[in-house]
Amino acid sequence: MDFAARVERIEPSATVAISNKASRLEAEGADVVDLSIGDIVDFDTPENVKDAATEALDAGHTGYTPSSGIPALKSAIVDKLHADGLTQYGTENVMVTPGGKQGLFEVFQALVEGGDEVALIDPAWVSYEALAKVAGADLTRVDTTGYDFALEPALDDLADAVSDETDLLVVNSPGNPHGMVYSDAALEGVRDLAVEHDITVVSDEIYKEITYDGIEATSLGSVDGMADRTVTLNGFSKAYAMTGWRLGYYAAPEELVEQAGKIHGHSVTCAVNFVQHAGVEALENTDEAIEEMRAAFESRRDTLVEFFHDHGKDVATPEGAFYIMLPVGNDDVAWAETAVEEAHVATVPGSAFGTPGYVRLAYANDEARLREGVERLAENDLL
Repeated sequence: MDFAARVERIEPSATVAISNKASRLEAEGADVVDLSIGDIVDFDTPENVKDAATEALDAGHTGYTPSSGIPALKSAIVDKLHADGLTQYGTENVMVTPGGKQGLFEVFQALVEGGDEVALIDPAWVSYEALAKVAGADLTRVDTTGYDFALEPALDDLADAVSDETDLLVVNSPGNPHGMVYSDAALEGVRDLAVEHDITVVSDEIYKEITYDGIEATSLGSVDGMADRTVTLNGFSKAYAMTGWRLGYYAAPEELVEQAGKIHGHSVTCAVNFVQHAGVEALENTDEAIEEMRAAFESRRDTLVEFFHDHGKDVATPEGAFYIMLPVGNDDVAWAETAVEEAHVATVPGSAFGTPGYVRLAYANDEARLREGVERLAENDLL
């Protein structure tokens, strides 16, 4: 077969590849501490959300919905956006998607094409690069590793990387894989550059509800001057422990929603009907469940940072999400291969995120397994 150039430009997802290897080892009888994938291992979807899905099924909500989402969910999303300071959005600005990735795919496809330029802030989630390449775009990247993954001190570097040729900039705060929350000053710096060079910015806020130490993540679209040039993306996978439900959304100027909606309608048609009803319940009645999970993640972060410090490893302390970047030396790919094959601990090479010399560990797992994972790495001389 002859394959399209756009698909040959991209590599398989590194996180999925490592997780698949962990699954293979487990099938062979190995006990693998899987810290590779951003799934929530020991928190189930809240019972009231599952009940809402069951009730929707029983009520016959199993057919197609309006392509952009059921009115009740879009209204609940708008209420959340307004609470986050994003008062520019109404229901006409919202597209409900089967997962956040689908939303990003539609936005990239609608906004960039061959020869356009997409700017990424490294470490950057693995799929941003792939989505840009599928759309035919070229990449420019900004490295924040020298600043412990903070964006504010890297603003001069960002200014050097973007120009009038930059069509799209992706900002992810709290960030995957680094867990940092970008300061208001950093976001204002992004605003200044976006206005100067007329850049559209995607603000990926999928981890917005998961922050620590009293820090709150500011929505980029709420910054003065960004209302009309920001696409705000969010979803239900992380904060509501709904990874397998595949439900997300983006909010954007109406003309973008209309154009991206063409791709949506010709690909997925709509998000799953009864899942959308569960999404309404998640947005309206799960504050206690979110706080319980957030507090557990904060405790696990503290435990993991302490474990690494005890083993002489200096790591940047995440402010949100549930990932930590561990420095491992020059060949992070070989390190990760050794970790999973010999120590039976699955991590993701930092090279996949544009940050060689590190690996990403997800701490959406119980503290006993985190301790076990660190001890295995130490026993195999990997720390």
